[in-house]
Amino acid sequence: MCEALRQVHIPHYKGLILRKTYPQLSELIEKSLIYYKMAYPRARWNGTEHYWTFPSGAKIIFGSMQYQQDKTKYQGKAYDYIAFDELTHFTWDEYSYLFSRNRPNGPGTRVYVRSTGNPGGIGHGWVKERFITAARPMTTLWDTIKWREPDGTERKAYQSRIFVQSTVFDNKKLLDNDQGYIQRLASLPEAERNALLYGDWDSFSGQVFLEWRNNTDHYIDRRDTHVIAPFTPIPETWKITRALDWGYSRPFSVHWYATDHDKRMYVIRELYGCTGQPNVGVMWPPGKVAQEIKRIEAEDPNLKGRRIGGVADPAIFSSAGGESVAVTMERNQLYFDPGNNDRINGKMQIHNRLSFDDKGIPMLYIFSTCKHMIRTFPALVYSQTDVEDVDSDGEDHAYDECRYVCMANPIPARIKTQAKPKPYNPFDDDKPKYGNYDYFKRTI
Repeated sequence: MCEALRQVHIPHYKGLILRKTYPQLSELIEKSLIYYKMAYPRARWNGTEHYWTFPSGAKIIFGSMQYQQDKTKYQGKAYDYIAFDELTHFTWDEYSYLFSRNRPNGPGTRVYVRSTGNPGGIGHGWVKERFITAARPMTTLWDTIKWREPDGTERKAYQSRIFVQSTVFDNKKLLDNDQGYIQRLASLPEAERNALLYGDWDSFSGQVFLEWRNNTDHYIDRRDTHVIAPFTPIPETWKITRALDWGYSRPFSVHWYATDHDKRMYVIRELYGCTGQPNVGVMWPPGKVAQEIKRIEAEDPNLKGRRIGGVADPAIFSSAGGESVAVTMERNQLYFDPGNNDRINGKMQIHNRLSFDDKGIPMLYIFSTCKHMIRTFPALVYSQTDVEDVDSDGEDHAYDECRYVCMANPIPARIKTQAKPKPYNPFDDDKPKYGNYDYFKRTI
């Protein structure tokens, strides 16, 4: 928040501070009423329009973007500085759209974007991919930006991004003022505790599939993980199913599933229509997707010559506006049955398959080559309006077609053997040593 003050001495400077909803801005506004006034006693706050005006004439605006269409509120406007507070609450579309508003209002200003955030939220997946897993903390990454001038001249430039990691243990002042804060974070449920206490981006509050494990050390022994090394050949007696979730402006998702004699499924091949930008499709027509599917099935040693069944998003059978996607597929000798689109029971079937038995073995494995399913599955979050369902604004395409396959091959919930309770021992030394930060860092 105070970063926005750096250029308020420039009369034409404008800064924008964003939260997802306006009520979420209240704490930032309250702090600004203290800090901004201390730094610039003559600055004036407009409580109706939610902006500060500084003695030079510079402004800092507090804004929100609750819905996708709210981004148009900023159309035609320019902000020298843009700050996203809790970036994971925003979609990629909302974040990237504001790049076009990040431009100078006059000479002499520095134009840039800054963001803060915690694990979790609808944007968890793309934020993690763009900043967290892209490189080690404090490593500057350079994106190449290309464009063509009206006269045909090709241009390119470079834009940097960097992830600065920080946990509560770095905030010494906070810990000095409140020695119980660490203990309160450590007492949270596991997923929320790991995210807020340690900055763990693989476990967070609101995550749908808490069962998910991707232990790269276990690719070979296949215990306590869902991601395994590919193997070949797939036994001829295993059933092969092709699943499709259609997308044009959004990604389409095709995966091939092998089911063994114990009804355990393996995701063995992937075709995913994504541009590389989060949740943006390649806009392939159905015919091109069909040809690519046929090429893969003719070349992949695990698929070549096999009898392959198909299940797909029921929407592909709609002929509104012309030939349906399903008909186009049939003309290319690719056949699909409409998937059961019961969202809640479909989600539960995936829970059943991701659950581990007492030996650490699940009923769903994914080949490590299926990178988009591995990327998007653990990032799925719950809907704000239907708390039992997945938020469909996220990148849920691989999940959707997995639902169709699971509903076509249902299994009961797995029951683990309950461990015998450990008798209480009042002399047990393994008790929390309250106020000892090192204890929590070491054992929680």
